[in-house]
Amino acid sequence: MSKSFQRSIFGVSVLLLLLTVWGSLRSNVRADQKDGAYPEMEVYSEVLNKIQNDYVVDPNMNNVTVGALHGLLESLDSDSSYLTPVEYKLYKQHLSEGTAQVGLNVSKRYGYATVVSVVKGSPADKEGIEDGDLIEAIGNQSTRELSLAMIRLLLEGPAGTNVTISVVRPRKPEPDKITMTRSNVTVPAVSDQLYENASILYLKPNALTKDRVNEIESKLKGLGKGENKETKKVLLDLRDVAVGDEAQGIRLANFFLQSGTIASLSGQKYPSETFTAEKSKFLTAVPLVVLVNHGTSGPGELVAAAILGNKRGDVVGDRTFGEGSVQKTMELPDGSALILSVAKYAAPDGKKIQDEAVQPNVVVASNDDDQDDTQPAAQKAPHADDQLDKGLAVLKQKAA
Repeated sequence: MSKSFQRSIFGVSVLLLLLTVWGSLRSNVRADQKDGAYPEMEVYSEVLNKIQNDYVVDPNMNNVTVGALHGLLESLDSDSSYLTPVEYKLYKQHLSEGTAQVGLNVSKRYGYATVVSVVKGSPADKEGIEDGDLIEAIGNQSTRELSLAMIRLLLEGPAGTNVTISVVRPRKPEPDKITMTRSNVTVPAVSDQLYENASILYLKPNALTKDRVNEIESKLKGLGKGENKETKKVLLDLRDVAVGDEAQGIRLANFFLQSGTIASLSGQKYPSETFTAEKSKFLTAVPLVVLVNHGTSGPGELVAAAILGNKRGDVVGDRTFGEGSVQKTMELPDGSALILSVAKYAAPDGKKIQDEAVQPNVVVASNDDDQDDTQPAAQKAPHADDQLDKGLAVLKQKAA
């Protein structure tokens, strides 16, 4: 079987299954839409019939169907997944039990699992894995053939067990095989530091969970008081912040806004919602700079987009990852399931964050892009932080 013909079979199957699943999920579709779908379904059905009857061998239609369904969901976005009955059973068991991990936040890009960010101090961090690295395989399973839900499931497991991944790094031809021991990874507390004679408060949350945003709130309330009486400006570092809750991202953005739209959320059948800033009780117009990079995702992007969209401060760094949707799990009669994106978050200007990401108004490339990836992590020399330096320089020019 030639590769081109294999791809043709796959493509036809995807289109047929797309129309079939689309029709079953949308039983209330308008009559004129149904009339347009049925002729195409007949064409694809006839093509599949020819393949089954006339192809050189009898194709395994179950494998074709499963592969097509995986491709169908991933053609929508990286967060949508199809789970076979066996996969869905494992997925539900995984959710109920809770497991250890290696500290990797992943999505799918270019067909493979992609590292969005790495938790500081985690097994993955100690192995030198960085955002942007591609995970070609987990064990002997190619991530190209796995849904995002199954990729995340395979990376996790009982504490003390090992997982081996094949990592493709920029400018390195062969993947590295890395074995890590799963552990109960804890997201570090918010780190803070004072710069420029204590006039600038630097805050680095590693996640935007409720506890971490509470920590930030506590630190912000101390501005201009007591031993922090000289602190008049804020540098919020959201680089590699991908873990957390979108509601907490909206809450954090509200700390710096007195009015305006923070974000909106909408979908085809999802109730539209606009999140509007409420007057802050403790922080108003202090000069603000937000740092972002390719590892800034989800709740971190909501904050950056809100600050930029309301012209509340400057956003410095690289284009963010592009993540911001709501998923719904739909169980199918045969025991399989769809994890389907049903709504997306939008920035104040209406652009969908998952589609457009957040582009800083002050672009500064990460120094990590200049690192030699052929060297082991332990041998890499410390390097300058141009994004941090630029953020501090922008703040220095702002009047307190």
